[in-house]
Amino acid sequence: MKSLTEYLVFNTEKRREFINITPRVEELVKTSGVKEGLCLVNAMHITASVFINDDESGLHQDFEEWLEKYAPHEPVSRYRHNRTGEDNADAHLKRTIMGREVVVAVTGGRLDLGPWEQIFYGEFDGRRKKRVLVKIIGE
Repeated sequence: MKSLTEYLVFNTEKRREFINITPRVEELVKTSGVKEGLCLVNAMHITASVFINDDESGLHQDFEEWLEKYAPHEPVSRYRHNRTGEDNADAHLKRTIMGREVVVAVTGGRLDLGPWEQIFYGEFDGRRKKRVLVKIIGE
C-alpha cells in the first residue's frame, strides 16, 4: 500500500474566505502514485472547514449570508464562548455547519469527483496560520 501525508498552510487576509483547493489536492494525488484508494482532506483548526460544492461566486455569497443568518458574528456578546476574551464563537459554529473534512475516492490516479464538485477550504476566523491535512492511501 502507498500513502502520502502533506499539510497545506493558509494565512488568509480576511476573517472569512472560501478557497478552492482542488488543484493542490489533485497534484498531491498525482505525486502519491496512488491509482486506487482514498484521499482525506481535513481542516486541522476548530474555526475552519473543508467541504465539497460548486465553485460559483453567487453560491459562495449565498453561503456567507446563510451562515451569518444562523451564526452571526455580531453582537459578539451574545456568545458565552466570547466571555473568555475571544470573539470567534460564530466561527466555531460555522465550522460545525460546513464540516470538518471530506473523503474522496481516488480512481485511476485521479480524484473521483462528480460534475461541478470542487474541494474548498472554508475560513471563518482568519488572519492567522492554519493547516489542512491531506492524507492519501491506496494501491
